[in-house]
Amino acid sequence: MSKEIEDHRVLNPSGNEPFASVLERHVTRRSVMRGGLGLAAASMLGFGGAARVLASSVDQKTPLALAFESVRGSRTDAVVVPPGYTAQVLVPWGTSLAEETQEWHDDLPMTAERQATSVGMHHDGMHGFALDESTASRRFVLALNNEYIDQQALWAPEGGPTNAEEGVRPAEESRTEINAHGVTLVEVEASADGHWHHVPGSPYNRRLTSASVMELAGPVAGSDYVRTRFSPEGRLARGTNNNCGNGFTPWGTYLACEENWPNIFVNTGERFRDDARIGIPTQRSRYGWETSAGDSSEQNDEFARFDITPRGADARDDYRNEARTFGYQVEIDPYDGSRRAVKRTALGRFRHEGCWLGKLEPGKPVVFYSGHDARNEYIYKFVSAAAWEPADANRPGEAYDRLTIGAKYLDHGVLYAARFDANGRGEWLPLTPEAQTVDGRRLHQALGLAADDLAGIIINTCDAADLMGATPMDRPEWASVDPASGEVYITLTNNSQRTGEGSEATFTNGGGAVEEPGVGFATAPTNPANPRPDNGAGHIIRWREGDGVTRFAWEVFVFGAAAADSDNLSGLTEMNQFASPDGLWYDDRGDGQGILWIQTDNGYAGVAEHTNDQLLAVVPGALGTGGEQAVMTADNQQHLKRFAVGPNGCEVTGIFATPDRTALFINIQHPGNWPASEDATEQAQGSVRPRASTVVIQRQDGGQIAV
Repeated sequence: MSKEIEDHRVLNPSGNEPFASVLERHVTRRSVMRGGLGLAAASMLGFGGAARVLASSVDQKTPLALAFESVRGSRTDAVVVPPGYTAQVLVPWGTSLAEETQEWHDDLPMTAERQATSVGMHHDGMHGFALDESTASRRFVLALNNEYIDQQALWAPEGGPTNAEEGVRPAEESRTEINAHGVTLVEVEASADGHWHHVPGSPYNRRLTSASVMELAGPVAGSDYVRTRFSPEGRLARGTNNNCGNGFTPWGTYLACEENWPNIFVNTGERFRDDARIGIPTQRSRYGWETSAGDSSEQNDEFARFDITPRGADARDDYRNEARTFGYQVEIDPYDGSRRAVKRTALGRFRHEGCWLGKLEPGKPVVFYSGHDARNEYIYKFVSAAAWEPADANRPGEAYDRLTIGAKYLDHGVLYAARFDANGRGEWLPLTPEAQTVDGRRLHQALGLAADDLAGIIINTCDAADLMGATPMDRPEWASVDPASGEVYITLTNNSQRTGEGSEATFTNGGGAVEEPGVGFATAPTNPANPRPDNGAGHIIRWREGDGVTRFAWEVFVFGAAAADSDNLSGLTEMNQFASPDGLWYDDRGDGQGILWIQTDNGYAGVAEHTNDQLLAVVPGALGTGGEQAVMTADNQQHLKRFAVGPNGCEVTGIFATPDRTALFINIQHPGNWPASEDATEQAQGSVRPRASTVVIQRQDGGQIAV
């Protein structure tokens, strides 16, 4: 999630033990256990210790070596890459997807019609879908999230937005902003000289916005919870919004993940429990789109739907349920523009940061992981009811119904929330009607639902996880999976809702989040593993699943910090210090080898004064046994290198590489004064209208990135 639109409220009213407290006891236990020797002691530490003791007794492959020197921190209006590399700007915001393209200039006015056929704003998660196996590294459909908007950049020729904070928004402005959100699909290809460009007028080019009609599928579809004036049967939704991290499926579809969507709505009247728990505003939405309702140009309640205040005799007379059609994983077929996107409700309803495929094995369920990006929220796992059949794998170049395959794996299964225990173990807690809550009730009873109301549990995913005793985390964001070992990595970006040592944990209401707040862990005390009252630096954890579905073992992989911090627990230096890890991608290089790429969205002063947001690379296989608090320590952190730095004001996010690993794609979101040209490393001479863009990084000699 971009810190530009971060919701600072704490909306979790539970008293569940936070991860900070679990981590404190876990670190203490590790310190004791490191004093012993042998497999038995190592196994007590979770998968890390046991796996490495076993690994030491067999022949090991030489791990990959990062063949570049860490770049220095930068605070310039340019992308910085290592010597011998190039960085090219590709499909910046406003790029026309139509055959007749409009040349961009800084004073180009953006209209609703133009924005509907142009690349959206603020690029985030993305993935490439090959059009043919033989050209997979040179030509593909780029699926790209457009997370949110910068109103000042969008309305720069007009001097800024009209009535942004109060008053009625002009319908044309609201319509344009709605069209700037969502997802962009665009065909891109590389010329013989390695230069990348998009293909105007390609049949694969299209936009899905906050106005696009989509289908609802899974437990919630057709239920009373999602009946609206627009869709009385509860089968259709309009739009997808604030898609941050992303996902993709082995059958060739894209997953756009709805994150900070609650703030586009407003409810000034009677509130549902889930409205409050998930953070629907009570006075005005983020952009005030609802204020455009009643304009003479309005069609089919296109603006009225953002005001979910109950007004009619039942839900089919108003939009009280409109927000319940948001908060899902959205599946898109990038190959077939005739198909509507589908919201897969079985994977839960919350502020999804992303959706990451677990280890894929024939005959076993398909697994996806997701984090709820907010302070003191949870990590989730979805396990499909259907077992994976390799015959369902994507076949680029062939036309067939990929969304029907998606229904097979994504509409039926079990959603779990994670509990992390201090002994390095953990448990996945099922969010099913008959699951037993911490206080001994059935989950459906605790939520006041009928025994067969799975839809109600999905609508109230956050409350369900509260009741089951899941562990509140420090803003779980992107995850990534080593496809060989199945090890899962996830970024815990930061958590400012943490008090000093010895302070009592207190509950903050979060702007009317609950009617009767109790004492809980909305702010958590510091501890040796998270010693800062304002945990701005964050860290990354990883886990490995057990033999069954519900057990796992975990450990801390690396702590973010400034090199000068007294609590620099991973021994970071000036050349690789980082904070607020956000984006994450395990770059599988085959034969059990891989690179973990880390992207940042930093607001931590100790690092921000030295460098802009950045992209780092680490080879997990080169780190050895780790230390007392984390796998990465002062003894092995030389394997963590800074690969690139973004321009001033930006977040570095979104990442994947071509199959041959000769081109690495990243996104630069909300830059301050960039790009100056197609060369991403060039600084502007004067001021430019900022445009979020994809950046393609390549070696000048055409070799593989990073090695």
